[in-house]
Amino acid sequence: MRDVAVVATAQHQVAALTGTTEVQLMVPLLNAVRDAIGLTQADIGFTCSGSSDFLAGQAFSFVHTLDAVGSVPPICESHVEMDGAFALYEAWVKIQTGAADTALVYGYGKSSPGSLRDVLALQLDPYYVAPLWPTADAVAALQARLLLESGVSGAGELAEIAVRSMRHAVGSPHAVRSSADVTVADVLAEAPVADPLRPSDIAAEADGGCAVVLAAGDLARGLCERPAWIRGIDHRIDAHGLGVRDLTRSPSAAAAAVGAGAGDDRLDFAELHGLYTSQEAILVRELDLDDDLLVNPSGGALAGNTTMAAGLMRIAEAAARISAGEGDRALAHATSGPCLQQNLVCVLEGE
Repeated sequence: MRDVAVVATAQHQVAALTGTTEVQLMVPLLNAVRDAIGLTQADIGFTCSGSSDFLAGQAFSFVHTLDAVGSVPPICESHVEMDGAFALYEAWVKIQTGAADTALVYGYGKSSPGSLRDVLALQLDPYYVAPLWPTADAVAALQARLLLESGVSGAGELAEIAVRSMRHAVGSPHAVRSSADVTVADVLAEAPVADPLRPSDIAAEADGGCAVVLAAGDLARGLCERPAWIRGIDHRIDAHGLGVRDLTRSPSAAAAAVGAGAGDDRLDFAELHGLYTSQEAILVRELDLDDDLLVNPSGGALAGNTTMAAGLMRIAEAAARISAGEGDRALAHATSGPCLQQNLVCVLEGE
């Protein structure tokens, strides 16, 4: 296995990008990560992106965003209709094969022009569930209700997760929801919007993007003073049908954590891609995280959820903290699909 590290990151996230196209969003981010390590696009061996044509409302919309990468020189490029974290996995595999020594990975999403909760209904079973057009919040509420009624979690625990996210997000330039003064009582006093989920239980929608550069071996050491080495990465999937799996569990998340070697050594912090407090509660258990572990020091996806980039942002946040010397070993998580159907775990370490 080749040693591969994150050597540069850049991200931008706001509540809504008004009058800004995806290309205009990504140009400064892509330039920032390349400039940070002194590379041009000609030095990049592989480029991979993650986005959703459904959000843009146009087939092959990701091709337009390649304009942000640059039309010259010709590049080796790929795209996944998933979160950018899964594009990072593809890039990591590409480097492992020896076909490239560097990779540029990016993910982006602009959901503000439409109804994200309705668009996500299109990922459900096309015969029995999608025709009902349940919103994403309604589906997640079913999962949260099962979690509460099974006794696995309580309303107080979910409120504590919401409070932790908002407090950690204070000072983050990428958070769209934060508060230093919010309390558990404040969250519990909110009226449910998808019973039992309250507004603070649901990730704050955002527009934005994230870019990451990967490099192998000594090249990474030469590009970055303290690379964030990917010591393990794995992703797994659970059954698509909501009725054939226990929604209070996420076996794929647990399996991905084992595959990535998350439990092989002590973790300093974790960045989790939980779109609801109920999902974050499930992830903490399935990933077997210690009670005293620092979870989502950035505020996590609850503080700002850019569809198709929030998972990559978790990896970028973890890598940036490791490169800054704020920790030696971290877990970054990304998810896709309804009710934590697909999960990716990436373990990052400094030297």
